[in-house]
Amino acid sequence: MLTTATGSREVPQRRAEVWRALAVLEPYCAVCDVSYVLERSGPPRVGTTFICAPGELAGAEPRPGAPRGEIVTWEPRSRVGTRLELTPETWTTEIELADTAGGGTRVTITVGHEPTGGSRVFHRLTRNAVRRLVQRTVDAELAKVPAHVAQASGRG
Repeated sequence: MLTTATGSREVPQRRAEVWRALAVLEPYCAVCDVSYVLERSGPPRVGTTFICAPGELAGAEPRPGAPRGEIVTWEPRSRVGTRLELTPETWTTEIELADTAGGGTRVTITVGHEPTGGSRVFHRLTRNAVRRLVQRTVDAELAKVPAHVAQASGRG
């Protein structure tokens, strides 16, 4: 049972700058306090896999069982989507960028949550709580957009 939520916000920076801030997986993101380990070299594209680990790894290996992700959509400067496999759930994130009339960027984030275990009865009983969690996740990610842009441009 997939639960999704979507939200948008506008930022004054141009799309290319916002793309670099939100779509390019740096080894460490101080805004989220998460490290990313790409599992292959080269530029990101659909099928690129990564490990997402809490905190700064600073050259250390991620712990066994760290969440694994994959880029599932890659349209440079326009859209990026990822799928993150956790136990017992899968989270998807789709980020879409569009130019605004004032020269800035409209960022739209859609987050999806799908349980991979548990009974249907349990999922029905927790549906409203999951819906609220997914919406709070979207809201929190949108609130971090300015900090991501500042970090990517060296101001953060």
